[in-house]
Amino acid sequence: MTTVGIEEEYLLVDPVTGRLAPHAERVRAAAGLQPFVAGEEIQPEISQAQIEVATPVCATLKEAGGHLLRLRHAVAGAAEKSGYRIMASGTPPFREDTPVPITDQTRYKAMQRQAPQLVAEQTVSGMHVHVGVPSRRMGTEILNRIRVWLPSLTAMAANSPLWEGRDTGFASWRTVVFGRWPVSGIPPRFADVADYEARVRRLLSTGVIDDTGQLYWQIRLSENYPTVEIRCLDVQLRTDDAVMLAGLTRALADTALHEAISGRPPADAAPEMLQVAMWQAARHGLSGDLIDPAGRRRRAGDVVYGLLDHVGPALDAAGDTREVTSLVHRLLQQGTGADKQRQVFVEGGLGAVVEMIVEVGGTP
Repeated sequence: MTTVGIEEEYLLVDPVTGRLAPHAERVRAAAGLQPFVAGEEIQPEISQAQIEVATPVCATLKEAGGHLLRLRHAVAGAAEKSGYRIMASGTPPFREDTPVPITDQTRYKAMQRQAPQLVAEQTVSGMHVHVGVPSRRMGTEILNRIRVWLPSLTAMAANSPLWEGRDTGFASWRTVVFGRWPVSGIPPRFADVADYEARVRRLLSTGVIDDTGQLYWQIRLSENYPTVEIRCLDVQLRTDDAVMLAGLTRALADTALHEAISGRPPADAAPEMLQVAMWQAARHGLSGDLIDPAGRRRRAGDVVYGLLDHVGPALDAAGDTREVTSLVHRLLQQGTGADKQRQVFVEGGLGAVVEMIVEVGGTP
């Protein structure tokens, strides 16, 4: 069975003011001392107000969900003991008076020198899914086949409508913020793995990016693990939604692998159509029409059901159909994290949004 792993990024906030709290190292150290948490499972991020967790390699969604719950509890507990809370939102709702300090690492300092304003606004939190691949060659085949579905996943995962104290009008403002880096967005279609590697070498040769970690494509080959890494998702309010998205992502990869082995050519789309589809997904989430992989404007629900139909056999083979489809149906009925944030914002303001996010996301 194809393996899966989940990474989540959380914002650290002051529970009284709701402002970002640049004390991640203290919280990370406290969480790492717990006997049921391994050191590498809790990692620093570019901002001192962020913490990242990474599950072990998992064979089943149940296993992945259990690890994610364990790590959320560990980080949330450590944060509360230190006087803070964690926030599972793609963006911080409040406006910060001064930039949050960055983590003291050479790589992050170099990024700050190159693009100080982008780094100052890099307080955005995502969810990354790693899916095991048999080889980098097959991983490249998977990239070529999943890329047309990235806007659909982005719409389903939208959880970042607020920025600097106001509603941006976008369901996933994080997607917009992340799209400003030199290498970002949906990657091109690659002829083969040699083409992928050659393009990466050419990008590195420019000196504009220092390492492959700055390949902020929304899907890429991992340089550290035998995986494809899907990076287009906002961090989720609830762990079961994160598990649902991980299940869909793994099913997309399994479907792509089956297509590649059977010799079926990948679906393709013009770069401008993919850009439009991603913008539309970030703008509306599931609250408006989406652009499907064929370039047609359709109701969001129809596009989501098209995705379920596309990956149905892979979900069946993994034994994930009942869990994933029930959670997808709930998502379509209750809305995305962005929808929930907006509803609370209208009813109770920013303070109520922060309270809701830390309650639902930080202590599942």
